[in-house]
Amino acid sequence: MTQQIPSTDPELAAVRNFRDVGGLPTVDGRRVRHGVLFRSGHLAHATDEDAAFLSDLGLHTIFDFRNAADQKLEGPDVELPGVRNVNLPLSDPADGSQFWKMVRDGHLDQLRGILGDGKGADRMIASYRSIVKERTAEHSRVLHALAEDSVPALMHCAAGKDRAGVSIAVTLLAVGVEREAVLADYLESNAKHRRYRVRRSATSAEAYSPEVMELLSPLFDARAEYLAAAFETIEETWGGVDAYLDQGLSLAPETRERLRDRLLD
Repeated sequence: MTQQIPSTDPELAAVRNFRDVGGLPTVDGRRVRHGVLFRSGHLAHATDEDAAFLSDLGLHTIFDFRNAADQKLEGPDVELPGVRNVNLPLSDPADGSQFWKMVRDGHLDQLRGILGDGKGADRMIASYRSIVKERTAEHSRVLHALAEDSVPALMHCAAGKDRAGVSIAVTLLAVGVEREAVLADYLESNAKHRRYRVRRSATSAEAYSPEVMELLSPLFDARAEYLAAAFETIEETWGGVDAYLDQGLSLAPETRERLRDRLLD
């Protein structure tokens, strides 16, 4: 049974899906330290109150996994004094641009064509596999930075669910967090107050009809099968987490130990 992770995180006014991943248990009996690793959706629309709260966290680094198209659509993150912003796109701006335009603008028949019969979920699974297999340099950079000096850190993408979700999962696996706890944290993105709001350009009743929302749901859900696909890709490509960290991410044992010292109680 998947364990439930209690949430005491604040609900920010204009930053979705914010939470501290502290408290998650490791396989050797330790826990992720509170106040060192956070995750969220983008910070582009943060209110003054949101920004003040984030500033009070004492962040060293914000890792923004959005691409240029995301940043053009949503805007840049708010600037927080004394915080380093690192942009590491985990998806190509051109990848799926027409697809996402269709999601925003397409009518029902078009959405049936691109998302119906399981195609929406299949697309998400392929995306998770790709992020693990093709973005090793980016994940290596994140883990090495965390091991050196970049905590407290906040990781985010647009919704804080997929690109940030995989990156947080990789980080948690690197310090030995239990798989069930990694999954439970990931699924927290489904909470109603955390979910990314679906935005469509059409204003007709059909634009948000039950069938349209059902077709779109695979894109906006956090599903166990998506994260399982990322884990399976690690197993299939490298043979396990240790080999993935060593060969895929060039994370030496001493660096991994420094990372554990940074993030764990």
